[in-house]
Amino acid sequence: MLSFFLFLLIFSFPNSTHSSSHCTTQASTKTYEKCMALPTQQASIAWTFHHHNSTLDLTFFGSFISPSGWVGWGVNPVSAEMTGTRALIAFPDPNSGQIVLLPYVLDPTVKLQRTPLLSRPLDIRLLSSSAALYGGKLATVHDGASVQIHATLKLSTNSTSKLHMVWNRGIYVQGYSPTIHSTAANDLSSTATVDLLSGTTSSSAAAAAHRKNIEFLRTLHGAVNALSWGLLLPAGAVTARYLRHVQSLGPTWFYVHMGIQLSGFVLGTVGFAVGVRLGSLSPGVVYGLHRKLGFAAFSMAALQTLALLFRPKTTNKFRRYWKSYHHFVGYSCVVLGVVNVFQGFEVMGEGRSYAKLGYCMCLASLVGCCVSLEVNSWVVFCRKAKEDKLRREGLIGDSDKGSSGIHNSGIRNSGIHN
Repeated sequence: MLSFFLFLLIFSFPNSTHSSSHCTTQASTKTYEKCMALPTQQASIAWTFHHHNSTLDLTFFGSFISPSGWVGWGVNPVSAEMTGTRALIAFPDPNSGQIVLLPYVLDPTVKLQRTPLLSRPLDIRLLSSSAALYGGKLATVHDGASVQIHATLKLSTNSTSKLHMVWNRGIYVQGYSPTIHSTAANDLSSTATVDLLSGTTSSSAAAAAHRKNIEFLRTLHGAVNALSWGLLLPAGAVTARYLRHVQSLGPTWFYVHMGIQLSGFVLGTVGFAVGVRLGSLSPGVVYGLHRKLGFAAFSMAALQTLALLFRPKTTNKFRRYWKSYHHFVGYSCVVLGVVNVFQGFEVMGEGRSYAKLGYCMCLASLVGCCVSLEVNSWVVFCRKAKEDKLRREGLIGDSDKGSSGIHNSGIRNSGIHN
């Protein structure tokens, strides 16, 4: 059953699609010699490279995803990555509503979100720059509106014809400070190294492989953690709570409980390690709450596993303190694990997916079993309390149990004796 759920969960996550747009050499201001469709965000570029004086005329074609959002394009002198990019970012002016284009330098503090992104002059030879909405001055910013960012750069005469480009877009600008963009795989790989002479990109294949690797790890991370932290560990807690009172099972309930919990912890460790690997492959991308809950749940689970090595005997006076600790940490770990599974669905953008629906159905089934077992436990408890009360009052003997005991006591009270 659990294997089937894992299979269903993995293949319920939709595969990411990488859409690309057609390019055009015709911009609103001029016609260019070459154009290229960029691999993400339906973006494209058109350019003319004047090799004799190392001047580049370029237009970036992008689109907004929010009326209050931003669209940016830039170059990185060192490599095709965000840190170190000299960017031009277009967004509606908060005062006038007209499109403005401001320069920004994306240093490591911005990538780690330690400080807001503030406009400052670029240290590259930017001869001119401007931005305009597709459709002219009467066009307005709305979801999906197209924008053109024009720039003329003076490149170094001894540099190669390859240019590292970075582009992205976000949903909100705070004042004149663009906020963080989406951290989906497509947005994290919006980089390319373009050969201005040949019109080819050398990073598209590597970027595609990187995106594919990230998506596979994200799917594996989500599926394994949903199974381990979201189902196996709660199921192990259920067995300990309700099966240990079944006298016919003897110590079997303990081994079942321990087997389920250890299986869940091993799988959870694998999922946790995959999550750490995802973090290393996406530097600067931090899901604060999801990450903190994950570390807290893993730490508690590790403490629970180690506590088995120091479990006192039933006759030890510290046994009750150990049980209190074991129950508190165990239930806290289960609650954190389930909450973080739901948080993980939101992080992956699967808040309304079939994968989440399947998990909710499995979790609901487990909760339903808990409710049924809890009701049964209270029925048994109330019946036993009633029998103990009758036994204290002398209405039934110590050897009589249940309804038969009550029946026999009625016979004795009526004066009929064997």
